[in-house]
Amino acid sequence: MKPAFWQRLDLWARNISPVGLSVVLILLSVIPTHIPGYGSIVPQLALMGVFHWTVFRPDLFPILAVFSIGILQDALSGAPMGLNTIVYLTVFGVVLGQRRFFLGKTFLVEWLGFSIIAAGAAVQAWLLLSAYHVHLMAPGPVFFQYFMTMGLYPPMAWVMGRWQRSVLR
Repeated sequence: MKPAFWQRLDLWARNISPVGLSVVLILLSVIPTHIPGYGSIVPQLALMGVFHWTVFRPDLFPILAVFSIGILQDALSGAPMGLNTIVYLTVFGVVLGQRRFFLGKTFLVEWLGFSIIAAGAAVQAWLLLSAYHVHLMAPGPVFFQYFMTMGLYPPMAWVMGRWQRSVLR
């Protein structure tokens, strides 16, 4: 028997929710705060989403979604177009290749893996931004942004994990 329209709509909404949550994370990261210099050190919330959903639900987080999230992040944050897209696609590829390592491990192993991946992403973004501006950018904001991202990863991972267990059963 064919599922009813509302059941199909519910299933579709559940399946699109990892991408939707990542878009919400982008919107949270680009909200104007009127704090001087905050834009250069805001945590990489979307990177957390890309990492988490690639590890735990890659079936609901295709590469086209990662590309779109990167383009949206670039467009809304004022970054050079393609910068975050390249970084997120690189993270997606690396994490997808190491996905089996992360599954079934403790949160500390997940956090350590994220810290290594986020460090590589920060260095990649810094190098790409320096190449775009044709001179080495100051590394201070990149380091501070990395540490802000690392500090916010545990509560964000908890929220995404709860969402995964309750909505994406």
